[in-house]
Amino acid sequence: MSCCPAFIDLPEEEQIIELRKYLKTTGAEISEENSGAGWIADLMQVIDATETCWKSADEAEVEGFLTSVLSLVFIVPTAKIDEVVLSLCEKVVKGGDKMKELRLRILNNLYNGVDERSPVRYNVYCAMVKLAGQTNSVDCINTNLEEVQKWMKLWNLDTEKRVNLLRRLLEAFLECNQSETASKAMVELLRSYTEDNASQARDDAHRCIVHHLAQKDMYLVDHLLVLKPIKFLEGELIHDLLTIFVRGSLHNYMEFCKANPDYIEKLGLSHELCIEKMRFLTFLSMASDNKEIMFDTMEQQLNLTADEVESFLIDVVRTQLVQASIDQIQRKVVIRWSQHRTFGRQQWQQLRDMLERWRENLGTVRNNLQQLTPTS
Repeated sequence: MSCCPAFIDLPEEEQIIELRKYLKTTGAEISEENSGAGWIADLMQVIDATETCWKSADEAEVEGFLTSVLSLVFIVPTAKIDEVVLSLCEKVVKGGDKMKELRLRILNNLYNGVDERSPVRYNVYCAMVKLAGQTNSVDCINTNLEEVQKWMKLWNLDTEKRVNLLRRLLEAFLECNQSETASKAMVELLRSYTEDNASQARDDAHRCIVHHLAQKDMYLVDHLLVLKPIKFLEGELIHDLLTIFVRGSLHNYMEFCKANPDYIEKLGLSHELCIEKMRFLTFLSMASDNKEIMFDTMEQQLNLTADEVESFLIDVVRTQLVQASIDQIQRKVVIRWSQHRTFGRQQWQQLRDMLERWRENLGTVRNNLQQLTPTS
């Protein structure tokens, strides 16, 4: 039996009878007759029985069936639309690995068929994110965090729903091994908490710190310290560890590990990676304060052997956090530029002073050019 066509010119009750007949062919336990409780109640029965359609071998037939269901969902009165949409989203998400592209397409059609300001879009988008994470298809939907923030304002979401949506995005990014995007989602998640509920974000804050410290190519984490949920962790070991990665030295890290044996391992972090990152970060601090650094100083402060210094410097330069040249004869490194580990009042003052010097130099150049220009 072929599926009934989408948007057929029949009363709602007759359309649902056709949908019931199709579901019977897929093995669904559903009556071919309507219940008499109204077409919306009958539509809910159809949606509840849709899980059998994923067993079909004819994807086009299934798409036609689901598109017909959508045509009815779109005319459900506003007062009842939430329940119907939630039920449909649940059934589509629970389809396992079957027809994942079709299921995402159906949810996308549902999303676009609802008014852009409607809070119903929140439920549909959450379902899309969950399905995309389960099927490693997060790249198939729009997950731009700036746009997501705009949508949340448009849908007038409360804090609980904002947190829920951002957490779903985070889980999807992690399931799809998108660590960098997951890091950004974690920060947005923590920012969504307010002064009133920041203390409830303890687990999210802890997880955020561990995730950032575990990333091999992520060195600068000072932005985490200003997040309210992370401030609530002050005085705890995890916050002390984060502070070391923000402004501490390799020596501070080694002393922390000595005082708290097995703590790094319990967090699931690699001690060797942490040492490597702290070497880089300690060198950044040295480079910010010195234009030249002797090899002997590096060996002492970074716990390196003489043979390891040059290869370490090459690795540092590859991070693009430092621009430097090696003077092998004088056994030193000359710093041309280095990234600051933190950007606070002192760095703003340095930037202001540099811009002032640029302005003065440009003024001098302009005056010199004016003097060279012959007067008429």
